[in-house]
Amino acid sequence: MKHIAIVAGGDSSEYEVSLRSAQGIAGFIDPAKYRTTLVTIRGKRWQAETADGVYAIDKNDFSYTDASGRHTFDMAYITIHGTPGENGILQGYFDLIGLKYSCCGVLAAAVTFNKFTCNRYLQAFGAKIAKSVLLRKGQDYDAHSIASELGLPCFVKSNVGGSSFGVTKVKQESQMAAAVERAFQEGPEVIIESFLEGTELTSGMYKTRTKTVNFPLTEVVTSNEFFDYDAKYNGQVQEITPARLSPELTREIQRQTALYYDVLGCKGIVRIDFIVTRDGVPHVLEVNTTPGMTATSFIPQQVRAAGIDIRDVMTDIIENELSEA
Repeated sequence: MKHIAIVAGGDSSEYEVSLRSAQGIAGFIDPAKYRTTLVTIRGKRWQAETADGVYAIDKNDFSYTDASGRHTFDMAYITIHGTPGENGILQGYFDLIGLKYSCCGVLAAAVTFNKFTCNRYLQAFGAKIAKSVLLRKGQDYDAHSIASELGLPCFVKSNVGGSSFGVTKVKQESQMAAAVERAFQEGPEVIIESFLEGTELTSGMYKTRTKTVNFPLTEVVTSNEFFDYDAKYNGQVQEITPARLSPELTREIQRQTALYYDVLGCKGIVRIDFIVTRDGVPHVLEVNTTPGMTATSFIPQQVRAAGIDIRDVMTDIIENELSEA
């Protein structure tokens, strides 16, 4: 039986969310086909957590040793949201030691993790995006100039984080400095984006060598100022799957999702967030290459709405990697 490491944790504010995703994935993977072990990463502490105890990971080959001997893995299913699992660092390590993994490689992970870079790249392939300004830590900026360029309200957030940590909807210039400082607590780069009014949607999909599977879209409706952490994880949101869109617009967003998946070089399950503005034009918000996989996350919802068994999805992804020459 093939041994799959479910790799979770990481060094960002999304540590706990990642552990919840790992629990979801452990329940989604078919136990009749695969043996799974949770591996948590936090700084230099890498450990396998089994029913018998917790064991240090040997970083030379990503193995662990318990009373019964040494255990290796056939594949890693990465479900870290944030560094080092979403930005290419862990993928580079797995490439070096020759261990297969579930999501995209180093370049695609690094590009998609950087919202500013990713959206500007996708713009070359026809994507519509919000106007934005990038700030690096220590860089001087003029709040008045930014407000004049982007308009108010605007969004200030980490350029390299997720789950809406450190995000502020700025309505007045006087709020800009505090919002930027808050966003810098999540990482060394901050992106400030113009406000797009419209319907927020998320589109999930995956590919194997033999098929492309687009999931139904989810429409996100919240009474909060925006789709913040509480809306995402504490139930302050209405998530409608399938989204209330025309069949034509649904197909167009799915087409764009598949196109961007390919031009970025994605792999495994990917979720792309959009806003459809009032003129009916989809705008890309961000690309998630290790999307949340808790029981209530978007992808499991979309899989259920599609009438697909999520165990079959997991098997597709695992076998697509294990059978690769």
